[in-house]
Amino acid sequence: MKKLGQLTVVCGSMYAGKSEELIRLARRALYAKKKVQVFKPAIDSRYDDEMVVTHMGVKHPSVPVKGVEELRKAIDKDTDYVCIEEVQFFDRSVVELASELADRGVEVVCAGLDQDFRRQPFGPMPDLLAVADDVIKLRAICIKCGRPASHTQRIVEGKPAAWDEPIVLIGATESYEARCRACHQIKKPKGRGSR
Repeated sequence: MKKLGQLTVVCGSMYAGKSEELIRLARRALYAKKKVQVFKPAIDSRYDDEMVVTHMGVKHPSVPVKGVEELRKAIDKDTDYVCIEEVQFFDRSVVELASELADRGVEVVCAGLDQDFRRQPFGPMPDLLAVADDVIKLRAICIKCGRPASHTQRIVEGKPAAWDEPIVLIGATESYEARCRACHQIKKPKGRGSR
């Protein structure tokens, strides 16, 4: 009988617990004696070059890769379970890879931000969400009002970032906060006011 693969996407804002959930799922698969491989983009070296690390300091070994082709080559043929951290930083070909793996009988978990700091769909996430078998959307707590937060606020010198700031800026509490819809702000480009 053919193995049943699956694609699970774990998404949400910063500080929602996406890395914790990815680590939990990876450890559960290891407990079930599955061969697990965990990957992360090499660009994300905030806490450690080679470990997936939560904001609370929980760690799990991973393999840093520079792109989807390097990721594809690093997956062993006998792997049962593939976890991809910070998947929003990969190009759209990660969607094809994740689907191929699931079709082959591999369980795949992709974790990442579903929205950028402007509240726009982030990288390959919309396509991954569309083809996922299961979606786990997590919410953080708004740092301003304490309500559930689904958005990531970028902060520049203590103020909301402008719309035209670069989309990718690797950072943690010095650059980002979890915000609810009511408390999230974007500074419009010069001459356009704020939202």
